[in-house]
Amino acid sequence: MTASCRLYLITPPEIADLAGFIESLKAALAGGDVACLQLRLKTAAGVSASDDEVLRAAEAILKIARPAEVHFLINDRPDLAKRAGADGVHIGQSDGGYQEARALLGREPTIGVTCHNSVDLAISAGEAGADYVAFGAFFPTRTKEAPTRADISLIENWTMATTVPCVAIGGVTAENCGGLVAAGADFLAVSSAVWDAADGPEKAVARLNKAIAAAAPARHD
Repeated sequence: MTASCRLYLITPPEIADLAGFIESLKAALAGGDVACLQLRLKTAAGVSASDDEVLRAAEAILKIARPAEVHFLINDRPDLAKRAGADGVHIGQSDGGYQEARALLGREPTIGVTCHNSVDLAISAGEAGADYVAFGAFFPTRTKEAPTRADISLIENWTMATTVPCVAIGGVTAENCGGLVAAGADFLAVSSAVWDAADGPEKAVARLNKAIAAAAPARHD
């Protein structure tokens, strides 16, 4: 477990106005600490953007993320992550195996693996060499059709048993994230709570970081 919990942003499922999104991203990063940004262009129904759309978005995002020292990952597609020069890839259980992604990307890039609410899947991913595992969904979410619901005790048990970092995902907001932080989540994956915030992404990121800091004293470090 890392010494502190950090934000892991996920892009909106669709980016119709790339220039507009880049301005929103700049605002989000101005709001406070962000460890990672995952480009995930896939609707709630599972329809993915074209390769060209992903690569165009990746090129624009990298120009912002790299100077800000924000780790940049692409969802599902290690081949596109390699072409884009991303820092790594996040793969789901149906996106091809870890070993295939590692063989394509090499030793250095980050590879994270979705493990739903399964410790067994997480153990397998960790033993294979995954850089982190992602558990969820912890709360109702509109971003995707979550196949499973996870309990906060999963985070507690995982962080006590292993040093492989974990990401908590699914409906995470400033109002409900405290328990996940206290349980030991290394990263909070957030999408709509930032991009759909009524007062804008900058204030949303600031609010999330404030909530993380408030819950941090209860962590089991």
